[in-house]
Amino acid sequence: MQHFDVIVVFVVLVFILISLYKDLLGAAFTFFVAVMVLGFFGVLTPSEILAGFANEQIAVIMMLLLLGDAIRQISVIEIFFSRIFPRTSGYRGFLSRIMFWIGGFSAFLNNTPLVAVMMPYVHNWSKRNNISPSKLLLPLSYAAILGGCVTLIGTSTNLIVNGMVIDQTIFPDMEPLRMFDFFWVGFPMLIIGFLYLFFFAHKLLPDRGAIGTGITGSERKYLVEALVRKSSKLVGKTIDESGLSNEKGLFLAEVVRGKFTFQVFDKDFILEGGDLLRFAGESEDIANLLSDDRGLTLPSVGMMSKLKRADVVEIVISHNSSLISKLVKDVNFRGKYDSVLLAIHRNGERVQGKLEEVKLKAGDVILLLGGDDFVSRSQDSMDFYLISKVKEVRKPERYKVWTLFGGTLLAIFLSALNIIPLFMGLLVVLVVINILKVVDAKDLPKNIDYNLAVIIALSLALGTAMIKTGVADMIADFMISIFYPLGNVAVLSGIYIITTILAAYITNKAAVAIVFPISLTAAHSLGLNPLPFALVVSFAAAANFLTPIGYQTNLMVYGPGGYNFKDFFKIGWPLTIIYMVVTVVILSYMYL
Repeated sequence: MQHFDVIVVFVVLVFILISLYKDLLGAAFTFFVAVMVLGFFGVLTPSEILAGFANEQIAVIMMLLLLGDAIRQISVIEIFFSRIFPRTSGYRGFLSRIMFWIGGFSAFLNNTPLVAVMMPYVHNWSKRNNISPSKLLLPLSYAAILGGCVTLIGTSTNLIVNGMVIDQTIFPDMEPLRMFDFFWVGFPMLIIGFLYLFFFAHKLLPDRGAIGTGITGSERKYLVEALVRKSSKLVGKTIDESGLSNEKGLFLAEVVRGKFTFQVFDKDFILEGGDLLRFAGESEDIANLLSDDRGLTLPSVGMMSKLKRADVVEIVISHNSSLISKLVKDVNFRGKYDSVLLAIHRNGERVQGKLEEVKLKAGDVILLLGGDDFVSRSQDSMDFYLISKVKEVRKPERYKVWTLFGGTLLAIFLSALNIIPLFMGLLVVLVVINILKVVDAKDLPKNIDYNLAVIIALSLALGTAMIKTGVADMIADFMISIFYPLGNVAVLSGIYIITTILAAYITNKAAVAIVFPISLTAAHSLGLNPLPFALVVSFAAAANFLTPIGYQTNLMVYGPGGYNFKDFFKIGWPLTIIYMVVTVVILSYMYL
């Protein structure tokens, strides 16, 4: 019967490899079918199949994802990024900031929402500085991957491996992985990866337009006015020094000073407090002025700048509108529609004079900043039609920021000191942010990645089957017979190579599920410390640079950057080789 069980497990492994490589059923359903077959033939008992769902690390991963989504909801990361990433600078300067900040944040926060929030900034910066987004989006993903490998909680892959360490029976006395067990390889590779991308990314990456460029609908030019505050850092600077002449998304058309309008000026024109700057720009660039930190104010916004949440929307004046021929200042957008006018576009025609003095016409396209009641007040209006929502503007309250960030960091810190388990710390943070209404409790369950939980739990069951039937022993003995004559370092290298290839083509979670029991069995057969054999699987699976499907952030930038598989391989394989050498050398020196 044991012989038959071995055959069943091997058939299931082949099925998993083919299904994931060909993307036949999807990862979650593939593992479901595989474990169902193992249960049907009696290889696994129902309790062994369900044991993975009680694993503490699955709950930790889910809670970290929820906290990451809560941070995204209150927009604090977006506000922070808008301040630390310069609007204009050199390519390498911007790339350095991406590596430093995204790499650093990814060590302690889920990197998927970080990359999602950062992508618009990369696109906007690329457009303003006339650099292809394809030169930056892939380094953005790699920075998130490199940073995630520095700590236990930096990536779900590390937590999955830790869950397997806790569940395994090969080394009964093996302790769970600690927060900074990954640091000694992860941090040096963060530095090495930074240097590699800093010096070689520009040469190796394609100069390619992003998907979606050339769509004329987003190229509508609006007229917008911004006031230079008396306290602005722009006061006393020339147009050239202020950087306003280099704003690719916004063109400075006029400067109004008192009764005088300067339509023609050189780059040495000195700005003063109270100057009214009139820009021509696209909708998204104008929306970004709302969070400008240089001391520019949109005078039309007024008290609506204090709203906790607002939407920037595009509307078009209808042909039978009651607004036609009215001055902007007489319309009272604030009172009638809970909104204010930000900018105006009149097709092919230059808008003259101050915005508040403009007489509206049918067909005018207007950018509005709308409050909570905008939709309810405007939905039955025949005065205009809603075209699109450009951007959501949020101003998080300080107590929400401190509760969410402070609580998360405190939980991580206390866990690192072994004062309280990470599970309990994160659980307390989630309870507190719900009590204080930092986020809407009803929205949290919507953001749980149930597929991920199923994949992890069933991966643990697959590992149990491989160990129970002796399949892990067979494969481990085969690997040892090949690599052991070359030494222990060669065994670690072989495990790394097999794991990274599987992760590149069938996802990193599946690679961990298959290779982890083999790796620990090899350590047991050789009588070696199991810790480096657990860590090498984690690094090889998580540090995946070879293909877009190998890691979720690679897949996120794949389409928007206009990349193909060859682009990933071209820049990814040298980094993969470097990562393998550094990992094997450091782990061998420390533990073997």
